[in-house]
Parts: sequence; C-alpha cells; structure tokens
Amino acid sequence: MERLPSWIRQHVAAIRAVVVLTVLLGLIYPLVTTGVAQALFNGNANGSIIQAGGKDVGSSIIGQSFTDADGNPIGKYFQSRPSAAGDGYDPTSTSASNLGPEDVVDTLPVPGAKDEEGNPDEGKQSLLTQVCARSKAVGELEGVSGARPYCTPDGVGAVLKVFPDRAVSVNQACPATPFIADYQGKKVECGKPGEDYAAGRTVPVRGEAGTPAVPADAVTASGSGLDPHISVAYAELQAPRVAKARGMAVDQVKTLIDEHTTGRALGFMGEPAVNVLELNLALDGS
Repeated sequence: MERLPSWIRQHVAAIRAVVVLTVLLGLIYPLVTTGVAQALFNGNANGSIIQAGGKDVGSSIIGQSFTDADGNPIGKYFQSRPSAAGDGYDPTSTSASNLGPEDVVDTLPVPGAKDEEGNPDEGKQSLLTQVCARSKAVGELEGVSGARPYCTPDGVGAVLKVFPDRAVSVNQACPATPFIADYQGKKVECGKPGEDYAAGRTVPVRGEAGTPAVPADAVTASGSGLDPHISVAYAELQAPRVAKARGMAVDQVKTLIDEHTTGRALGFMGEPAVNVLELNLALDGS
C-alpha cells in the first residue's frame, strides 16, 4: 500500500496527540487527583465547610460578614476585616481593590447627577478615604478613637489641592468646614462637586494623630478579599463590646479568642490570627 502523503501523516499524528493528551490530562489526571483529594483530604477538598446545628454555616477558609439586613454590625458578634471581593467575600469575584497608597483624591458625587446606568451619582472614594471612613466607624463601634494620620475628623482623606492663590480640601464636599483653615498662607476651601482640581498640587496632610487605636486589618481588605482571619489586636479591641452584648465577662471572651488563635505558619511566617467564624460559633455555643 502506498504511503500516505507527509502532510496527511502529520495531521494524523497531531490528532492522535490531541486524543491521547485529552484522555490523559482531561480525564485520567483530574479523576486521580480528585480521588486522592477526596480520600485523604475530604474536608479540605469540599471547601472546609463548617456545620452548626446540622447546617452548613460557612467555610473556615472564606470570611463572611456578621451584619444585619441594613449592613450594620451585629453587636454580639466579632466583625471580620473588610472585603473587596464583589459585594464581600464572594469566591467568584476574589480580588483586591487594586488601589495603591497614592490613591488619595476622591471623586465627589454631584447632586442630581446620574451615572451611566441611570442611578444617582455616588462618586468614588479613594483608598485613603475608605481607610479613614472605616477607622472612624470602627472607633465609634468599639468606643475608641478612630483617628488616623492623613484622615480628617469627619472620616475622609486629609488631602489638599494647592494652587498659586488658594488651597482646596478636595475630599470634603461643600458646605463642609475644611479640616484646616489655611495652608502656607492660603485660605483652604471645601471641595465643589464636579469641579476639576487636576491642575493643583496634591498635598496629603498628616495631622497630629498618633498611633491609631484601630488596627490596620480593621480598615484594609486582604489581597484575596476572602481572608477569614483577623489579627489578635483587632479581636481584643472587639472583646469588650461582644462581652457586654452577651452578658459575659471580658476574660471569658478573651479566653475564647486565645483558643481560636492560630500561630505563625511553620512557626515563623506571618502573625498569629483569629478565625472569626469559628470564634463566633464558639460564642454561640458557650
């Protein structure tokens, strides 16, 4: 029998390779790895699901919110760190905010204006203002100062746009009173929504706030947006509020914090952390 032309042989060989690799890597390999995972690491492979009262209540590796229908923190529960994943802790939208330390100027909402979808214009908060607003809210919830460097008392970024003849507190929409009255001899004005201040020199103002009482993880989201843990410092900050809401002694709550604190990875990587869901379930069962 005559040999097939070389171009046909090449195509046949390519098809065989595709079939073999599809079976090997698309069927056999996934089935083997899934079988090993189910046999040896069943809980992890199925999402590290936690049950309470016979019901699935969450995952030990994915955070969740402990708020009411209006988004307000529930007083008897420890609060998780913020999340930038979708509407919060959405595994299908896991991500960071992609905002960096130089993101300090807000886009103020213009009254009466609408966005592209016809909804009222809400503007856009900079990363700095998000941190300031969260710190103020946590401070009020926990009964401590929410003041931070580069934040105004009303919870936005303390940032000026400086021009030759004036300065503008761009994150404080009029008629707000600017956080400082003047800057280097120039009167400071409140920000006017819709006005373009891009030509001004951006000047963040540190202020006199010392070491923040509110820990960093209470005001910043994790890289994945799914972190189920908070720092020991943030847990201890919340302990008095949770104890009061539950009629418990603060020492009892702190004991539960200790019991649900994990150490550094491999003994030296990272910091000790507290799993919020497991801690709240322990409180409900105490």
